[in-house]
Amino acid sequence: MKNILRIGLIVLLVFLLIIVRSYASNLFYDPFSEFFKNDYLKLTFPQFLYGKLFVSLVLRFFLNSFISLLIIYLFFLKKSTITFAIKFYLVAFVVLIVSFFVLLNTTSSSHLLIFYIRRMLVHPLLLLILLPSFYYQKKH
Repeated sequence: MKNILRIGLIVLLVFLLIIVRSYASNLFYDPFSEFFKNDYLKLTFPQFLYGKLFVSLVLRFFLNSFISLLIIYLFFLKKSTITFAIKFYLVAFVVLIVSFFVLLNTTSSSHLLIFYIRRMLVHPLLLLILLPSFYYQKKH
């Protein structure tokens, strides 16, 4: 694949991640979005529907993950890299989603931990971890 086409597709996919982020409040159910914008350390959790929140987090995580995996593939063009990234995303999803809902149900004092776990689920932060690590591995 020509480098110009690859770079163009990567830029397009990054813009797609930006669009998902821009329209997230319209597309996904997330009562914690407004909650974490305020002084959430002193507030109680907002009312939410577990099933609707779970489905929304799953959809948002996998949409961001799919776009991120395409970026990783276009960046490295190696099957082994994308295979590892897919496994990494799946393990991260299971650990994060279970941790998120366990913390929501068991404690009301770990707002900050819930904030960061939610952030890992709804934003493509894993891409920012994997790209430099794969690049470093490729160079060494």
